[in-house]
Amino acid sequence: MFFNVENVGKKFQLKEEYEVVIVGGGPAGIAASIYALQGGASALVVEKAVEGGQMNITDIIENYPGFKSIRGEELSTLMKEHASHFGVEFYPAQVNSIEFKDNLKLTKLDNGELVKSKVVIIASGSKPKKLEVKGEKEFSSKGVSYCASCDGHFFKDKKIAVVGGGNTAVEEAVYLSNIAKEVYIIHRRDELRADKLYQERAFNKPNIKFKWNSVVEEIKGKEKVESLKIKDLKTGEIYEEKFDGIFIFIGLLPETSFLDITKFETDEYGFIVTDENMETKIEGVYAIGDVRHKNVRQIVTAVSDGAIAASHAVRERIDQSQSKLKI
Repeated sequence: MFFNVENVGKKFQLKEEYEVVIVGGGPAGIAASIYALQGGASALVVEKAVEGGQMNITDIIENYPGFKSIRGEELSTLMKEHASHFGVEFYPAQVNSIEFKDNLKLTKLDNGELVKSKVVIIASGSKPKKLEVKGEKEFSSKGVSYCASCDGHFFKDKKIAVVGGGNTAVEEAVYLSNIAKEVYIIHRRDELRADKLYQERAFNKPNIKFKWNSVVEEIKGKEKVESLKIKDLKTGEIYEEKFDGIFIFIGLLPETSFLDITKFETDEYGFIVTDENMETKIEGVYAIGDVRHKNVRQIVTAVSDGAIAASHAVRERIDQSQSKLKI
């Protein structure tokens, strides 16, 4: 599901100015766009890949209120359609930078376009954290993966490893256990951090096995992944074991490469710190969803962030009597 930009065949006319520019079209960005439009502001969502963000690579979602079970791609489509219904404009591009001049925000796109706005809402999300071990980069897409629903089908009846112990790792291991012959969860601790529901599902799967107190030291192979060097943290033993693939789910890093991050307050991991209104230290610039410093990163909290940010922006930062932005 890629951008149809208000239906194939029609050329999208990017305006020079919007009251709100939202960087990122995941659940946080889409929610923000809906609340901005309902508040009377014009809104543009800039998304470099696919509307819905990481929802599109999530197989089944079971914790979003109103849906007992729904595929991630389906929920993405419904959210996009909802926003489009209210007149939200989606534009497929990558943001290169955001500059600040007086009360204006200047969003520069990779196609050379420049969009002016009074408010920018950063909803750029996050990206998978890497193990940073030998062989990880070399075998990326050759047995090393960060997306079970994207690549799981390549490992039918194979032996694979899943690294991590949180909700994502355990949930994806359960998904992969329906495809692979054997799934080994490799976790550096002696117990999982995942919610009880996910743990029970994993423990009840006969083909899911566990390597506790263990870390991957190296990913080995010739043209593709063939084995892993694993260290037992309790004994110090390092051994090599054959695996056909490895899926890595050890956390996230904020996607802030397009920002001069020194202008923002961030936590120790680089996530943007905001106030209760989702506003950063720069007036009129908000951060929502996975890019923001927070304790819970779920679809429902991303949507909440978007609603709060856009509502505050419309009430406090946008002078709707001013018809034109000047530069």
